[in-house]
Amino acid sequence: MVVEVRIERVRTDEWGRAMTAMTSAAAGAEQVLRPHAEEAFAAELDALAAADDRPRPARWKLSPWAVATYLLGGTLPDGTVVTPKYVGPRRIVEVAVTTLATDRALLLLGVPGTAKTWVSEHLAAAISGDSTLLVQGTAGTPEEAIRYGWNYAQLLTHGPSRDALVHSPVMRAMAEGRIARVEELTRIPADVQDSLITILSEKTLPIPELGAETQAVRGFNLIATANNRDRGVNDLSSALRRRFNTVVLPLPASAEDEVEIVSRRVDQIGRGLDLPAAPRGADEIRRVVTVFRELRGGVTEDGRTKVKSPSGTLSTAEAISVVTNGLALAAHFGDGVLRAGDIAAGILGAVVRDPAADRLVWQEYLETVVRERDGWKDFYRACREVSA
Repeated sequence: MVVEVRIERVRTDEWGRAMTAMTSAAAGAEQVLRPHAEEAFAAELDALAAADDRPRPARWKLSPWAVATYLLGGTLPDGTVVTPKYVGPRRIVEVAVTTLATDRALLLLGVPGTAKTWVSEHLAAAISGDSTLLVQGTAGTPEEAIRYGWNYAQLLTHGPSRDALVHSPVMRAMAEGRIARVEELTRIPADVQDSLITILSEKTLPIPELGAETQAVRGFNLIATANNRDRGVNDLSSALRRRFNTVVLPLPASAEDEVEIVSRRVDQIGRGLDLPAAPRGADEIRRVVTVFRELRGGVTEDGRTKVKSPSGTLSTAEAISVVTNGLALAAHFGDGVLRAGDIAAGILGAVVRDPAADRLVWQEYLETVVRERDGWKDFYRACREVSA
């Protein structure tokens, strides 16, 4: 009898621990640092699916029109506001979505910070409801990351079999009719890149060890991104490039567009990090964008003064990072108001990548442009202080 009571207590304790673990896991899911796009914008995707009465390609969650609306934003008949995920030419998004509705893979090409990864993730989320079938390209990416690997315990015990296969994200996407993503394609070694040729041309993945293959089902496609400043790293072979439709994502056309992009992303990131909203943040965001655009373009916004450009890219993504860091400084070490002193160090770090050459470029820009600009005295002083 005592033993039975003890067993019951053990079972009760185990059940309690299991429930605690499940509760902790659920709480953790709500507190993740960066939710996937399909989780963060689930309400918008659901509203679009409910309002979407247009034809959908096989296994697509939304029609091409609804996917474009999800990325570009709009207001639905029921009053739901879909926030823009990409600020840029509508035709670029339409071409990208149309490409994925065909049997051609999509290559998003652009300089760093043109939202290639962001657009890729949201396209996969809207089309497949799953943006996680991802291969992150690096110089060390092996062929198994694109094709398949093996569970070596199973392989040694039972030999080659379907159970011993470890499916890559691309292989899973082929079998399930989803969108796979390959980030930084030109950073992947050339021989590994070319393992995509058979997949994209024949829509099949041979498994010679089993004398079998995995064929892509309808709905499968692939989105790759590449940085066109890395063209000399591992350039694509002509055979592989022909398998893609290439869409070039440009830098924001105007300062207003770039300010909107930075403001929107900083607001999203700030809410995710529980940072307070900055009452005067718009003024400092515009300053960061102005500095980046002038140094990037080699001329001031009024076109009167030429300036030297530093070695870095000074992309929109870097502007977002500078402002987010400034907000954190203002929140934790200031009065919560974003000021010039909060962004000065971040701008210096973004501009001065080469300590010798870039520092001279920055000092010259400060003295010839910033110092003489009306209303920028506080910014000039802050930058001089951190540059000293």
